[in-house]
Amino acid sequence: MSLTTFRTAPAGAAGEGVARGERGAELSLEKVTVPSLAEKKARRQPIVSLTAYDYASARLLDEAGLDLVLVGDSLAMVMQGHENTLSVTMDEMLVYTRGVRRAVRRALVVADMPFGSYQASEAEGVANAVRFVKEAGAEAVKLEGGRERAGLVRRLVGAEIPVLGHIGLTPQSVHRMGGYKVQGKTMAAMEELRADALALEEAGCFAIVLEGVPRELAQMLTAELQIPTIGIGAGPDCDGQILVLHDMLSMTFGEPAKFVRRYADVAGVMRAALAEYKRDVEARAFPSDEESYHLPRETRKSLEVVEKVAG
Repeated sequence: MSLTTFRTAPAGAAGEGVARGERGAELSLEKVTVPSLAEKKARRQPIVSLTAYDYASARLLDEAGLDLVLVGDSLAMVMQGHENTLSVTMDEMLVYTRGVRRAVRRALVVADMPFGSYQASEAEGVANAVRFVKEAGAEAVKLEGGRERAGLVRRLVGAEIPVLGHIGLTPQSVHRMGGYKVQGKTMAAMEELRADALALEEAGCFAIVLEGVPRELAQMLTAELQIPTIGIGAGPDCDGQILVLHDMLSMTFGEPAKFVRRYADVAGVMRAALAEYKRDVEARAFPSDEESYHLPRETRKSLEVVEKVAG
């Protein structure tokens, strides 16, 4: 039950604006904003990001002190079981984003614009981005593509909606790319991605996700761009990193990508717990008497009288 409410620190506890993380470490509660991410790049402080798709996970991410929480269209795969990201709809993304937004107090909440929500026209893209902000509480949106998205980015920024760009391996382009393949491996391809990055920066993106590109290219782009880069499969030289939460917790069912480091085996813990629960129920070891509710003493006495008379 306690998971669904935010605990308030008692009077005299840690000062306002400070929370306690793992092992009692202090975590700043100062709100992460678009300008504060730019400051982190200037100070060479890494930006820590993950995806989240529900209230509980997002709350744990926020309490851990992450900078950016992305409600990624990857939920089509890890939450809905689709084979790629293309199936998730705007209405579904809005539902998931609302849940995440209710949980987050500190991190910047970014919503992924799903396939089909901005490709047809810039006007439709702006209208859908407005829905993310107005209906779901998103503080920014992410969209895939390079120079071809510059006009849309300008319109979104003009509408006061911050935009996170995404180039390199763009999952919504899986059919055009012929699968999930590393991008930018030739000199010509590197120059194309460089032009895309510079165009997105000039159009007003506050940061750019670099996915599935060689480390050397990501390092070059990070040094050249004035805005932060956030890498996923792009090496350690980006201004920040992001992973899919389910990947890093071993809650996916295939071989992980090369760039995924698995920090915990949550699936293993869940399997063990489920097996133990099944054994206990089948053996009638759960629930125990201590885990059961009982009638008040007076009611029990009355029941005993009734049973005695009936007997």
